[in-house]
Amino acid sequence: MKREHIIQCLEPAASLECWSHQKREDGLRNAAVLIPLVERDEWQVLLTKRTDHLNHHAGQVSFPGGRADAVDVSPLHTALRETEEEVGIQPELIEIIGVIEPFLTVTDFNVVPVVGFVQPSFTLDIDEFEVADVFEVPLSILADQSRYQKREILWQGEKRAYWELMHNGFQIWGATAAMLYAFAGRLNATRQG
Repeated sequence: MKREHIIQCLEPAASLECWSHQKREDGLRNAAVLIPLVERDEWQVLLTKRTDHLNHHAGQVSFPGGRADAVDVSPLHTALRETEEEVGIQPELIEIIGVIEPFLTVTDFNVVPVVGFVQPSFTLDIDEFEVADVFEVPLSILADQSRYQKREILWQGEKRAYWELMHNGFQIWGATAAMLYAFAGRLNATRQG
């Protein structure tokens, strides 16, 4: 997959609005993640596995990222700050190329997925309190929507559907899988168009 093909399927990063740190009228909290694409022999997506003791999404596979802090002026700043804090990849090693549609989580976050090319020369510096593992999955696998399974879970008395993808013993599901599935749909639509 070529760089231009990936960039073509995204919304421009310039479309990102600044965070308002006032309480949102819809009750949601602002968050942003980085979908980090590393160019190796083939494109890889860098993912983390959260530690088991965290209050939110413990043990789950996720992108680097999190809740917007007061110091963050935009989703871009949140994604870059959180990526550096969680896995040690410095902003100067990341080329932001665009965004995909925000994702609303069942835990009341409005998550903005920011997509960036990461120079493969990075060195990890993992925050061991938050991150149990860091691994890469080929983009070709994540872009294959037939690999995702639709599942259901009973959560707070309600049936909820979610996407799941298994890879090398890692269960990628929930918000992370939903964002990857949406990204895959964009890549596939661009490829066919």
